[in-house]
Amino acid sequence: MLIFCFAIAENAVAQHRIIVSLKGKAAFNSIQGAINSLSDSSVSPRVIFIKKGIYNEKIYLEKHNVILEGEDREKTIIRQSISRDEWRCLHNEDWGVATMNVDANDITLKNITVLNNYGFENKKDKVIFCPTDTTAAQQKTIRPNSHQMALRTMNTTRLKAINCRFRAYAGDTVSPWNVQSGMFYFKDCIMEGGVDFYCPRGWAYAEGCTFITHSGDAAIWHDGSKAENSKTVLVNCSFEGIDNFKLGRYHRDAQFYLINCRFAANMADKDIYLVPTTNTIQWGRRIYYFNCHKKNGDYAWFSDNLSSASGNVKANEINAAWVFGNKWNPLIN
Repeated sequence: MLIFCFAIAENAVAQHRIIVSLKGKAAFNSIQGAINSLSDSSVSPRVIFIKKGIYNEKIYLEKHNVILEGEDREKTIIRQSISRDEWRCLHNEDWGVATMNVDANDITLKNITVLNNYGFENKKDKVIFCPTDTTAAQQKTIRPNSHQMALRTMNTTRLKAINCRFRAYAGDTVSPWNVQSGMFYFKDCIMEGGVDFYCPRGWAYAEGCTFITHSGDAAIWHDGSKAENSKTVLVNCSFEGIDNFKLGRYHRDAQFYLINCRFAANMADKDIYLVPTTNTIQWGRRIYYFNCHKKNGDYAWFSDNLSSASGNVKANEINAAWVFGNKWNPLIN
């Protein structure tokens, strides 16, 4: 009887796996079609397995407990071309501004590339009619380096991405935004973009990730203004990009931990900096480094200062469980 029960459970899980393919035998030929077929929530994860191909889709994911798993990161590509500035001229919200738009909990992304191709395709400014513009002319200049999101979350609480590539030319490529309760986990991912192209709000942990700067004044950014212990943590990550790329900045309360990170030789001699702002910075400057090094020589500003962080945390204690506390362990959930 026990064996029979296990078989039923395994079959139930297997039935939650949906295959998407642009050609050949599959349940769906679009990712969105597969998502739309799901119920709003489930006690067990629903796996949507996406075969190799370029999927020219804008994804809206509002179903909870879903795994989007690609067959091959470099060959399973979800692609759109969207400028946030242009989108906001016709819409009064960010829902739909990214290639992948998520407003659900317990989401996992694996082995896929999410691409916003706008800045790579459009090399010149363009002027468009913008009814949301309050100026008399109601015209807006859309620039190749304007905000271009590959991933944008709304009220998502738990999201993890494993072995994914998030690619855009300009700012806000990876925008996991939920400053009050968002928990975001990235492992072995590649992220590319312009200013603030990795910009989590809330609690974020990135491990073994590569950050590539194409343009802009800073690679990483954080908003931790709603809770004193919210933080962005980067462990065993590497940074590269255009000559004199800057590491990071903030203009709201933020808390950065960079542990065992590696910087390219052409990184600017500029610490993570506070942008001039009218926001009140309640908890002061909180930027911590441990065992970080730059090719061809270190800068003094990222020398070890972890001992100055509150709680007397040690480098070997900093992991995903520490970042998210008792709220979530992405390694087992």
